[in-house]
Amino acid sequence: QVQLVESGGGLVQAGGSLRLSCAASGRTFSRYAMGWFRQAPGRQRDFVAAITRSGNSTLYADSVKGRFTISRDNAKNTVSLQMNSLKPEDTAVYYCAAKKDSSVYYSSPTRYDYWGQGTQVTVSS
Repeated sequence: QVQLVESGGGLVQAGGSLRLSCAASGRTFSRYAMGWFRQAPGRQRDFVAAITRSGNSTLYADSVKGRFTISRDNAKNTVSLQMNSLKPEDTAVYYCAAKKDSSVYYSSPTRYDYWGQGTQVTVSS
């Protein structure tokens, strides 16, 4: 089992940047594919980005492609989401998620086994 703790959320003006981090417990982090999702009030949880357990392949939602970058450091048990050129529509609670023993990533939240508690990102216009 792995526990996930997100950090780095906050309030930023449109056009600004934030970097989210997700720290994972345990010694098997490198066995997990990781994903970032977000959920705005009254909306379903949407896929943002995912990365394979090796870090050599990534996937992005069309809405964030070219603006967000997912990365991971298996030595430090962390996965990050660098968010640039933020827009008000990026406002949401951001969650990291882990899929155990997976060599591939997924964009569906139902495929992930573990979730963090979320961190709020608010982008003002």
